[in-house]
Amino acid sequence: MNVLKLGLPKGSLQESTLKLFAKAGYQITVTSRSYVPRIDDPEIECLLFRAQEIARYVERGVLDVGLTGKDWITETNADVIEVEDLVYSKNTSQLYRWVVAVPNDSDIHSVKDLEGKRIATELVEATRRYLQRHGVTAEVEYSWGATEIKVPHLVDAIVEGTETGSSLRAHNLRIVDTVVESNTKLIANHGAWEDDWKRQKIEVLAMLLKGALEAEGTVGLKMNVPKDKLDQVTSQLPALHTPTISNQIDQDWVAIEVITDERTVRDIIPRLKQAGAEGIIEYPLNKVIY
Repeated sequence: MNVLKLGLPKGSLQESTLKLFAKAGYQITVTSRSYVPRIDDPEIECLLFRAQEIARYVERGVLDVGLTGKDWITETNADVIEVEDLVYSKNTSQLYRWVVAVPNDSDIHSVKDLEGKRIATELVEATRRYLQRHGVTAEVEYSWGATEIKVPHLVDAIVEGTETGSSLRAHNLRIVDTVVESNTKLIANHGAWEDDWKRQKIEVLAMLLKGALEAEGTVGLKMNVPKDKLDQVTSQLPALHTPTISNQIDQDWVAIEVITDERTVRDIIPRLKQAGAEGIIEYPLNKVIY
């Protein structure tokens, strides 16, 4: 039987990745200390690796496909197929950034001010390429963790990953510049991508994962509307697409169904009711496929 080898990120992205797969329709079970999760698709074999390693393993063919950050693809300079952007992280749906950060009272205010300085980071190669692009020579050393506390006593600046910047501010650091913007990507090995069965399996996986992400923050609305109030009701619907309108047995009424932003529903529903809608139902969405 054909089997697709899928690499999942272990660590900070693990929980949010498993939740995304569940919304996409895949139930994955991870037992303690196991690096081989169970998935309810017999055609997929899962392996857990640190996100930093997945791009290299996909490039080598140890994995057919995997999820990792653009930052680690850049860091390892891995030659892989970038199948789909999946903008999610451990806490938010924002892009993850690796930034140059310095103490608030530092005299470093731009990348040029890093000339001759010492920088600590986990993202060593990407940082070196960033400095090279700007014509700056600086010493870049690998940080094994607790990077924020190394300035100013051990290094002049750090390059650290952040979603909101709150941790940097808590350590009295300010951001000077962005080195790399990153989000999770579904990547594939070149050989797997050229295999018809594996490519089709990867494309289906990408579609379902993307659909699950598209559904986040959106809900469906259903309602019954008198035909003579149809214009008033539909004018209140800021929909992703034109609403679906269906006839009912009672020829004086129609049913309307629409997808809309969850954040606006509490404001929309009272207006829909006032405009003449009845039997309004709000329901969650698992996937939105375009």
